[in-house]
Amino acid sequence: MGAEVIVCTCPDLGNIRPIGQPLRTLVRRMSRNLAAAQTIAVVEAGGRTVSLGDMLGPLFASRDDLFSDDKFHPSAEGYAEAADALLPSVLDALGIYTDSRTATPLALRRTRPVARAAAKAAAHPGTEVAATELHGESVGRRGRWARIIRRQPPVGTPDLESVTATTDA
Repeated sequence: MGAEVIVCTCPDLGNIRPIGQPLRTLVRRMSRNLAAAQTIAVVEAGGRTVSLGDMLGPLFASRDDLFSDDKFHPSAEGYAEAADALLPSVLDALGIYTDSRTATPLALRRTRPVARAAAKAAAHPGTEVAATELHGESVGRRGRWARIIRRQPPVGTPDLESVTATTDA
């Protein structure tokens, strides 16, 4: 019906502190796999996804106030951070706003089959994946074509390795 659909993929559930090691590492990997599968399904259906796992994961790992009292779900502040991360994609979908500082469209060579785009998105902070055409075709031999747009993490967001090292110790 012409509606733009944007889906935030599975967050990095490995940042939930009550989950201990080694289960935390397994949950982190499973979260990325689920995010990739969600991306494939959404883009195949004509929507776009935003990978929030790596974009917000380090922020959530470093700030207790982003979790609610149950230490599993986001707090109001946590949901506000997610909404802030999603906002550039929403505005872009509406044709209202594209800021070169927060959205960096990658070169045409970054157009790839949706399954490969999904794998890249699950591993890179703030990646948006949407259906596109390549040489006038929306589908190639390996499935629907997808484009990747990388959104930068919020300024001051710690990197995943440094947060993981401190939270796992």
